[in-house]
Amino acid sequence: MWIFIARTILKNRILFLSILFIITAFFAYKGTGVEMSYQYAPLLPEDDPTYLEYEAFEKVFSNEGNLMVIGVKDKNFFQLEHFKYWNQLRADVNSIEGVSSVFSVSESFDLVKNTELKQFDLKPLFNEEINAQHELDSIKNRFYELPFYKGNIYNKNKDAYLMAITLEPEILQSPERVALINEIVKAGENYTRNTKIDLHYSGLPYIRVTTAEMIKKELNMFIFLALGITAVIMFLFFRSFKVVMFSMLVVGMAVIWVVGTQALLGFKITILTGMIPPLIIVIGIPNSVFLLNKYHQEFKQHGNKIKALQRVICKIGNATFLTNLTTASGFATFIFTSSRILVEFGIIAAINIIGVFILSILLIPIIFSFLSVPQDRHLNHLNNKTVNKMVDKLVHITLNHRRSVYITTGLVLILGAIGIANIKTTGYMLDDIPHHDPLYLDLVFFEDNFDGLMPLEIMIDSKKANTALRTSNLKKLDQLHQKLSAHPDISGAIALSEVVKFARQAFYNGNPKYYSIPSKQERNFLLSYVSKGSGQQSSVINSFLDSLKQKTRMSFRIKDIGTTKMTDLNTTVQENINEIFPEDKYQTTVTGASVLFFKGTKYLIRNLFTSLFLAILLIASFMAWMFSSKRMVLVSLIPNVIPLISTAALMGYFGIPIKPSTILVFSIAFGISVDDTIHYLAKYRQELSETNWSIKAATVLALKETGVSMIYTSIILFFGFGIFGFSSFGGTVALGILVAVTLLIALLSNLILLPSLLLSLEKIITNKSFKEPLLQIYNEDEDIEIADLRIKNSETKRISPNSQTEE
Repeated sequence: MWIFIARTILKNRILFLSILFIITAFFAYKGTGVEMSYQYAPLLPEDDPTYLEYEAFEKVFSNEGNLMVIGVKDKNFFQLEHFKYWNQLRADVNSIEGVSSVFSVSESFDLVKNTELKQFDLKPLFNEEINAQHELDSIKNRFYELPFYKGNIYNKNKDAYLMAITLEPEILQSPERVALINEIVKAGENYTRNTKIDLHYSGLPYIRVTTAEMIKKELNMFIFLALGITAVIMFLFFRSFKVVMFSMLVVGMAVIWVVGTQALLGFKITILTGMIPPLIIVIGIPNSVFLLNKYHQEFKQHGNKIKALQRVICKIGNATFLTNLTTASGFATFIFTSSRILVEFGIIAAINIIGVFILSILLIPIIFSFLSVPQDRHLNHLNNKTVNKMVDKLVHITLNHRRSVYITTGLVLILGAIGIANIKTTGYMLDDIPHHDPLYLDLVFFEDNFDGLMPLEIMIDSKKANTALRTSNLKKLDQLHQKLSAHPDISGAIALSEVVKFARQAFYNGNPKYYSIPSKQERNFLLSYVSKGSGQQSSVINSFLDSLKQKTRMSFRIKDIGTTKMTDLNTTVQENINEIFPEDKYQTTVTGASVLFFKGTKYLIRNLFTSLFLAILLIASFMAWMFSSKRMVLVSLIPNVIPLISTAALMGYFGIPIKPSTILVFSIAFGISVDDTIHYLAKYRQELSETNWSIKAATVLALKETGVSMIYTSIILFFGFGIFGFSSFGGTVALGILVAVTLLIALLSNLILLPSLLLSLEKIITNKSFKEPLLQIYNEDEDIEIADLRIKNSETKRISPNSQTEE
């Protein structure tokens, strides 16, 4: 088959080049329309019960993820000048298009009993005409007498104050939200210039916009870094600008295909899909290394360019296809996680890894068929003394020190088991943000002063209309509030019970000691006052009640405590709810972005482990198909599982937890590391037939020929993945460094352990099925006759059997 493919490619060079450039031009055009993702991609599938509960909550009480906050720590906050600057900040923010409302100290109000109309009047505590410090002091004292605001918009003990900004959902789901957030920050900068006091920004919209912009900046940086580092390494290996330039052309076109494919499928750029272009560069370059290395080896043997290129396709094409197929399979397993962000990542990566193989197998032979023959200086890398000495040393170890190899492997496995036992599984909302980044430091500010920002919502359904405001239910709400707010990681709640307590305080002329749940008789009086109040009062009540007055909400905030502690916290919260609101009488739901993230992370980790096992199974199936030997599959998997164990152990020893970003390492690294195994075993199988089934000779010859390319490609992959260490995201840094280390261990494993196993188990694994594999071994005797090879150019030309260039 590959002889036919080689003949077809070289006889139709212009046609294939034209098709490739037309496809690339089409993808380049489509790629101009690709967009950044401005929406939060849920980790849970849309049919998951937790996600459905969150959707049900949103339908009743609207989205709780459109709140941005600004915080300040100022012991002189209530000095007239400082307060006026704060009030001006509020006015500036409120005037920005896309801001629905702003609430802070300066917007706080008091409930005042109107005995004539028998209603409550909402009276603003502060007005813009305060001109004297004593006036502000008087209002400040009254403000501190209203427990409703304590812990929600101020922390008196720490001189911390908060401004809550509600943003329009339509803007948040569009690119305009970047400008909206920037306008708010710009208004805050004016405040800082006037007061010399730094502000702190947070909230889900701010976090998501900031991280999306960080991704956007890193996308181009990683593409240029990947191109730069691989180009330098390629030049150091091959000492040829042509080799570097055309290898870069292959991966450059592949990057265009990535962006075009993403736009064609309607996928937006996320933190994961943004990594695919540099990944394609790093993964695609080894194709060129193997193809060009083989081209130079063949040309050095017989000096015929066309024959060398034809043999490159025949000898390397099959193994290269399988290596790319296994790598693509490693990424494709993410499709089965049911998480949209990972599914999109898996689809785009898998498609374009096959795409870069197509580009490599077509462009490299075709382009070099037009170029002049390699010069002696271009072939010198085949005699690289350092690399050849390294390979000879590996051969010596394999032949003479196999016992030491197995003992070392055993020690690695023992240490690996100890390290794996120490691995922790956790994830934080801002886990991937460096702890010195302002985004992380601002979140810590709100955790220290306001007990966190992550929304925790509790919806309580009393199962009967008009029962939520019963005194018994209000007391239960207050009881639950007292229990949960006593937890160090949970803030006080904004709830219906707090609103009713505020109303009771107002009924007793604002006396703070009456801030409590009313009796049944008091409740009737209070509701009669509230029912006659202004529309603003009704909107406050309605934000905590559904239209049937059957369901109510309690809005807590929690710290970003990680999924491990969140598991215990979620259990505690649910137990407290069930104790106060029995399941037979009430239907309760614990939801919010914090719960969605916590359960989504656990779901994702569980499914990523499944995808890893699926990747191993899938790749093992490909190996079985390739070699027609179950025993050979087992032997080939051992050198590639050990690097995964080693990496997992390193994570345990260095305290790197299992989380979505780090669990990705194993599927990606396994899919790539097995490439070396396939190249080695493919060559080993060829050498078996040419050495009259001498396993020792075949093992050594295969190691000498493929060892150089394996070292080259592993160095490129090591530094290629190493560039992700420059990322601003901890998860990306961990992914890059861990994959790089895994591939380095895999190189040693494939160069030392795999040949050792072949030699030690020669009688067992090299059976009849391996000698007669499903895929036919390339036979030199079946080579294309150069006299019969025609290459189409502007007109059909015949290649002379002994020529080195076209005649």
